[in-house]
Amino acid sequence: MSLRDALRIPASVITDEAVYRDRRRLLAAFAAAPALAMAGCAEAEPPPPPPRAVIDPALARKGYRTTETLTRFEDATTYNNFYEFGTDKGDPARAARTLRTSPWTVAVGGHCAKPGKFALTDLIKGLTPEERVYRLRCVEGWSMVIPWMGVPLGDVLKRFEPTSKAKYVAFTTLADPGQMPGIAYRSIDWPYREGLRIDEAMHPLSLLATGMYGKTTLPQQNGAPLRLVVPWKYGFKSIKSIIAITFVEKMPVTSWNDLQPSEYGFFSNVNPAVDHPRWSQKTERRIAGTQSKLFADRIPTRPFNGYGDQVAGLYAGMDLRRWF
Repeated sequence: MSLRDALRIPASVITDEAVYRDRRRLLAAFAAAPALAMAGCAEAEPPPPPPRAVIDPALARKGYRTTETLTRFEDATTYNNFYEFGTDKGDPARAARTLRTSPWTVAVGGHCAKPGKFALTDLIKGLTPEERVYRLRCVEGWSMVIPWMGVPLGDVLKRFEPTSKAKYVAFTTLADPGQMPGIAYRSIDWPYREGLRIDEAMHPLSLLATGMYGKTTLPQQNGAPLRLVVPWKYGFKSIKSIIAITFVEKMPVTSWNDLQPSEYGFFSNVNPAVDHPRWSQKTERRIAGTQSKLFADRIPTRPFNGYGDQVAGLYAGMDLRRWF
C-alpha cells in the first residue's frame, strides 16, 4: 500500500481497552487490520501512573497546562502516525521496537556560529526537562491531550548562535531501512523532513520532547529519543526521531507539503475555518478514553488549537488561507 492510497482510508478505530488487556483478542484485532509484515512484536510496557500536574494559573495562561482530561497512556502509545513503521495506526507500537535510540547524535548546521554533531545528552545539557500538558490535533480530525517532558526548543537553538540569515529551521528524521520497515514504501521522499519559521521555533511553546507521562524517555513509537512538539500546528509538523537541525535562509522542503502541496501547507496551523480538501476541520474526535467509550463526543476545533492568545501575533496580517 502506498502512502497516497493510505491517505484515502479512514483512520482506524482505536483498540478498545478490553482488547488491549486481552492478548489473544489484541492479536486477532491486529490480524484483521491491514499491516506490514514486521518483526519485533512485543508486549507494551505497563502504563506509568498519571503525572501530578498542578494547574498553576500563570502556566495555564502561557499555554503550558490545560485542565482537560489526559488521553490514556495506552491510547497515546498505540494509536500513532509514524509512517517509517507502517501506515496503520497500530503499526508503530508493534514495529518500532527495532528502533535503536542509544547512542543518538544530532547534526546541527547551516547559518549558525557553532555547528557540529552532538550526542543527545550534550544537545540538552544543562537544561532541566519540564512538563508541558498540550493538546495534540491531528490533521485527520482526531485529537489527544498529552503530558510531555522536554526542553524549550528556543533554548536549544540559541546555543548554536544562528546568524541573521537563519530565517527558518529545518528538521530531519532518521531514515534507516534496517530499523524502519516502512522506509521500503517509497511514496515519501525519505527521510521525513519538517520546518518552522525561526520565530515559530523560538516561541516558548515549541518543545523538544524527550519523554511523556512523567517518564524521562519517549517510547519508540512516539518519536524516541527526540521529537518536536508544536501544539498550535497539526500533528504532522511535530517531527519524530530527529537527527538533524539546520538553520536555513529559504523556506525548507517539508515532506507532506512536497507530497501533496494542495492539501498540506508549510504553516499548517490548526484552523477550523480552512477545511482539508477532503474533509472538514471544524470539529475533532477527542481521544479521552475510558473503558466504556474511547472516543469522546466531537468537539469544536479552535483556531491555533486553542493557543491563539499565545501565538496569533506571529501571523498578524497573513492571509488566513495560508494558515493551512
